[in-house]
Amino acid sequence: MGLKAGGPLFAVRDMKASLRFYQDVLGLEVVNDFGANVVLTGGLSLQTLETWASFLDKAPNDICFGGNDAEMYYVADDFDAFLTDLKAHPEVELVHPVVEHRWGQRAVRLYDPDRHIIEVGESLEKVAKRFRDGGLHEEGVARRMDISLEYARKLLK
Repeated sequence: MGLKAGGPLFAVRDMKASLRFYQDVLGLEVVNDFGANVVLTGGLSLQTLETWASFLDKAPNDICFGGNDAEMYYVADDFDAFLTDLKAHPEVELVHPVVEHRWGQRAVRLYDPDRHIIEVGESLEKVAKRFRDGGLHEEGVARRMDISLEYARKLLK
């Protein structure tokens, strides 16, 4: 059949507020602006609530926000710089503060204006290099991150 993923789409109540969030907080840029639909760098599309509801043959009040049932995930090239930039946006509600997962990756989850969950995580390459720079050899990095030695070597290149 040859299907190819087109990318995620979020219905939004206020396109201008959502664009401010994605541009100012996450640093994304508009790739295409079709009015009721805007495509951002990274492949995320935003669709106005009214248009999305009409596509589904639903009323706008049939669309539910804030279900905590999915997220859009981003990897930050410089996670610490992202956290510094995030502090400049006190209006952004966090799902939780920064956590370090058992494999060592740091991440933060936040809500966009419509309570879609956005996760921003540290790149696995940076995690592996942080562990190596902290004194672990390749095998130690693999054990600490619970990954194969082959994958650890790939991350450390």
